[in-house]
Amino acid sequence: MQENQRASKPNIRVILIWLVILAAVWLLWSGLYKPLVIGLGAASCLLTVLVAHRIGFFNESTSIHVLPRMPRYWFQLFIDIIKSNIDVTRIILDPKLPISPTEVEIEAAPKGPIGQAILGNSITLSPGTVTIDVFEGRLRIHCLTKEGAEELIACDINQRTAELTEK
Repeated sequence: MQENQRASKPNIRVILIWLVILAAVWLLWSGLYKPLVIGLGAASCLLTVLVAHRIGFFNESTSIHVLPRMPRYWFQLFIDIIKSNIDVTRIILDPKLPISPTEVEIEAAPKGPIGQAILGNSITLSPGTVTIDVFEGRLRIHCLTKEGAEELIACDINQRTAELTEK
């Protein structure tokens, strides 16, 4: 019983690393270094870490080990988004407007809720697809075309997201 309690407690070092990362990103993106603005930024970073702690983010398997894998994941997602943009643009510019709305359901390869949320959001970021529902490890997705649905099923985004979030 004590081992389970220890395993479920978040590591303070991991929380502090996330806080430092959030603060560094905030400072880089804000570009404003006035005391009031820095104070508000620090407060927002602390609030974000507090909320993440309360929802169990630091107890999940998705934690600090994900950071080195993120740039590759983002790059591949960016390529997928560009391809989807081109496909949707072709459909819109076609005078016949060849859409065939299709709904598909896939089994999520990531097992944790955070991995499934990342998968659903990544799918929704691609034009022509919207994740409608995530329930018990299954994602229901609306696609603009039947071909897009088939491509989504054949696509490796599901496996890439699982690889991103696994330890």
